[in-house]
Amino acid sequence: MILPVIIAGGVGSRLWPVSKDLLPKQFICFPQFKESLFQKTVKRIAGIPNVLPPLVICGKSHHPLVGEQLRSIDQTDGTIMLEPIGRGTAPACAMAALLAKQKDPDTQLLVLPADHLIRDLASFRQAIKEAIPAALEGYLVTFGIKPETASTGYGYIEKGGQIDGTSCFEVSRFAEKPEESVAESYLQDGGYFWNSGMFLMTAQTYLDELEKHAFDVFKACTRSFESLIRKDTFLEIKELDFSKCPNDSIDYAVMEKTTKAAMVTLDVGWNDLGEWDSFAAVSSKDEFQNTTIGDVYVNNVRGSYIQANDRQVAALGIKDTVIVETADAVLVSSKNSVQDVKKIAESFKSEREEIKTPREIKKPWGFYRSLTKEDGYQVKKLFIKPGESLSLQRHKHRAEHWVIINGKGIFTCGEKEITLSKNENLFIPTGEKHRVANPFSENLEIIEVQVGDYLGEDDIERLDDKYGRQD
Repeated sequence: MILPVIIAGGVGSRLWPVSKDLLPKQFICFPQFKESLFQKTVKRIAGIPNVLPPLVICGKSHHPLVGEQLRSIDQTDGTIMLEPIGRGTAPACAMAALLAKQKDPDTQLLVLPADHLIRDLASFRQAIKEAIPAALEGYLVTFGIKPETASTGYGYIEKGGQIDGTSCFEVSRFAEKPEESVAESYLQDGGYFWNSGMFLMTAQTYLDELEKHAFDVFKACTRSFESLIRKDTFLEIKELDFSKCPNDSIDYAVMEKTTKAAMVTLDVGWNDLGEWDSFAAVSSKDEFQNTTIGDVYVNNVRGSYIQANDRQVAALGIKDTVIVETADAVLVSSKNSVQDVKKIAESFKSEREEIKTPREIKKPWGFYRSLTKEDGYQVKKLFIKPGESLSLQRHKHRAEHWVIINGKGIFTCGEKEITLSKNENLFIPTGEKHRVANPFSENLEIIEVQVGDYLGEDDIERLDDKYGRQD
């Protein structure tokens, strides 16, 4: 059997200012797509033979996002494993292997990053089928992407000889991200492939090789697994032992050291969408090779990617430029410099709230948008979909004032239950239990004014929740 292991950690800081700590790249529904990259990854596993429900590994802070996005695509089977802190793909895969081994050590782990784009699903599934025999023979199979350009943004795999009885090849070596001239030589050679970060191997094989080549990771993960917290809907890794685990990738910890590395070639329209220039490559363009998304005006512009999310953007007389506008920040960069966007995000991280928190947060009942926040107060706009409701909850540190601006809802405040419509309002004192439900046919929109000495999202005590969320 094949267990899809979807690695959904990471921040995607090269895609600032859209990708944020609390809403990273993999969970964003970019305007080019109908769903998030994470949702695309989950749906991609359908049709793989002998496939088990997926295991999703993510950070604890992203648990609500994962749950909501799985529900919205009707993915009710599977398991969520929460990491207290990120430690890279090698420990994440070790925890998955230890879990799979409990049922069958020969379970094959299909390790998939949650933030990649694959356009040819039939060829993707065929490549997995071709990788299975080598994985069952004890190889750790990676998927080598046929390069389209002499990219310096990816690591490379040099293909070795074919493994008897399979469509896979031994790996001669792994190469770090090269200089441009070296990347060009790889492209001309024809025997080098981009390292996709996707793998297929049995749980036992991975654990054996991890123990041999990265014992500190193996030991820390084994101890962490022994103290794993098991709840009805998810698994949670304790921080005490996991924090002692080295931060390492599967490539560095195992693949570059093992003698059992194999690869299968993959030509599926793959893109890791790791930077804004990648989005330009997969987006439609005008006659001047510009991609414009949102309310954008251009004049005498060539080869540029311009995305307006909240306001109008006008560009004049520029070439090969990336402009990305959001409500709280604007990025302007040459295409040649987009790999350095991560440096900007990291330099802001300790001092700027907008690096961590997006203005708009999706919820199972709809979404809310932060309008303004200052010391002692915050204003939000809530959108509650028909048939949905917030949890019955209360707050220790803040009071709330709700003003209905569209639609109507049934409001609970203390022991009272009332129906309120447009232009009516409700005050909720600190500590009072409250809820709003929208059993009606149109969206309910509310302006929420929070007042208090602490306005964090963790000041919510849920007393009842139809979506099964916990504090």
